[in-house]
Amino acid sequence: MSTTYVTPFTFSDFATNCYICHSDGETVIVDASCSTEKEASEIVNYVNANNLSVRHLLLTHAHIDHILGCNTLAKQFGLSWQAHRDTSIWLTGAPTQALLYGIRLMQPPKVSNWLDEGDIVQFGNAQWRVLHTPGHAPGSICFVDDANDFVIVGDVLFNQSVGRTDLPGGNMGTLMESIFQKLFMLPDNTLVYSGHGPPTTIGAERRHNPFLV
Repeated sequence: MSTTYVTPFTFSDFATNCYICHSDGETVIVDASCSTEKEASEIVNYVNANNLSVRHLLLTHAHIDHILGCNTLAKQFGLSWQAHRDTSIWLTGAPTQALLYGIRLMQPPKVSNWLDEGDIVQFGNAQWRVLHTPGHAPGSICFVDDANDFVIVGDVLFNQSVGRTDLPGGNMGTLMESIFQKLFMLPDNTLVYSGHGPPTTIGAERRHNPFLV
């Protein structure tokens, strides 16, 4: 079995996690939370220092804090982003969304491939399953690495918390379905890499998360 290595970077005033995950020389970048050239250069420097080839650019969802660096990274690596189709309304309205937070943002590039439940993302010797997990945001998806016992969940589930549902398209009942019917079907030892904060495990959240017990 080939190991998939996960390296988190925390960027912007939103303290949003961006993940570089690599297997056998190929890598994916999950969520473009870098908001400045300096932050983007940390990603580029890591890729170059480890002699990695970027295979995919992936979005868990398209809230503003996860897409700040979409243009920069797409241009840098010559790739388009991949996301769930239901994120399209957020991507189309990204400049307006940004202005609500006092941020100027150019229109992100078009998505090259729409991902959905059951799709497989391949890079190196890694194979990730896509889970469709709405509730926090339309089009939220998670990436499951069964061979290495981890899942990247965006803002669906956190260490001792869950995603907010008060933004347009959010729904607490839908979020609970995504967590209990999708994420909690994974083994207890599955590492959970969230969009904010430190990692946790499925078992720890099943037993101790105050929103879920």
